[in-house]
Amino acid sequence: MLAGVGPSWYQWLEQGRDISVSPQVLDAVAGVLRLSSAERRHLYRLAGLNPPALEVAPGDLHMCEGLGRLIDHWSPYPAHIMDTYWNLVMANEAATEVLGMHPGLPYNCLIAFFTDPVYRSRAVSWEQVAPLVVAQFRALCAERPGDPGFTYVIEEARRASAEFDALWSRGDVCPGGQMRKELHHPRAGRLQMEATTLQVPARPDLMIVLHMPVPGTGTKAALERVLAGAGAGGAPGSVCSAP
Repeated sequence: MLAGVGPSWYQWLEQGRDISVSPQVLDAVAGVLRLSSAERRHLYRLAGLNPPALEVAPGDLHMCEGLGRLIDHWSPYPAHIMDTYWNLVMANEAATEVLGMHPGLPYNCLIAFFTDPVYRSRAVSWEQVAPLVVAQFRALCAERPGDPGFTYVIEEARRASAEFDALWSRGDVCPGGQMRKELHHPRAGRLQMEATTLQVPARPDLMIVLHMPVPGTGTKAALERVLAGAGAGGAPGSVCSAP
């Protein structure tokens, strides 16, 4: 009664019969049963529908503190945390020093990649890397069609950069997760890094990007040398809440 469905139909739903089920009905049932976001997604899968995005449970918001400690202990290697839309949440000292994630960086890593002189200058062969960055961002957008957060970032990026606008119009799509980066640091010189993006299931709103030096390139020693001489630098202001 509370979900607005008949008892016989609901019984057929529980029995897994071949009936037509709409997302609206599943949401009503999930609300009455007080299902969590994870349980609601599981219900969608049982019904053979694409599940909605996983929402962060209030009890999991504290996890960001532990993730902050993780990236701090990742030094002397760069590490930072972004939200779903590539807004910068926090960065360790190595990311500030090596990647150029300085306190005045634009709030969004995609926009910063195209508009911030320091952040942009660290990428060797920027022109070759930029299409891949845009294609990876488009792949994320495709997973959440109509999401106003992505729409806002895209519109801001297109206004801020004609280069981004041209690349976005190409429609390229590429999966993310791992990328080889060649960076130039004013004191360390050429650096070869591997960046790996990780997600914690309980915090789907956050992405952890960890950088490791490519073996045999001298990058490890260069990073240790640069960070030893950088002093106690401050990282960008940290925010930890679900968007």
